[in-house]
Amino acid sequence: MKEKAVILDESAIRRAVTRITYEILEQNKGAADLCIIGILTRGAFLAERISQKIKEIEGIKVECGKLDITPYRDDKRRLSEPDGTSVDFDINNKVIILVDDVIYTGRSARAAIDAVIGRGRPQRIQLAVLIDRGHREIPIRPDFVGKNLPTSHEEMVKVQVTEMDGTDSVTIYEPES
Repeated sequence: MKEKAVILDESAIRRAVTRITYEILEQNKGAADLCIIGILTRGAFLAERISQKIKEIEGIKVECGKLDITPYRDDKRRLSEPDGTSVDFDINNKVIILVDDVIYTGRSARAAIDAVIGRGRPQRIQLAVLIDRGHREIPIRPDFVGKNLPTSHEEMVKVQVTEMDGTDSVTIYEPES
């Protein structure tokens, strides 16, 4: 795969996270009853950023957790490996904002919804993604999107976050000819 284009740099990601946060607050009329849960791995870092931004804007600390969806996936199974989930709060009757870096087929989002419902009965589940690249196989649509990025099936979208990769960027790669 060769790099085709850098789609978002550090400042563009920061603006997208800020915009998503404001949209979450607007749609939910504030931060009451909100919980943020990030899908491992990079979604968890983005969830923490959204949680911090809510605290900056509203002065309210919302619960923030991370979710390992591997046991709920229909294409990958891990046996006897530790679950990386850390949701140490009650989700019952809460508005859950699931956060992921990229939505593609919708299968990860479906697995995340199953994982959340396995932990309780939220009032509502909403989905926030940094990148929506289309090509759904399951009828799932994110509520909050940083950037729509139409891609071909052959292209790859790589999200990097400072907390894990040392830099913030979204890059699209294409097959080498």
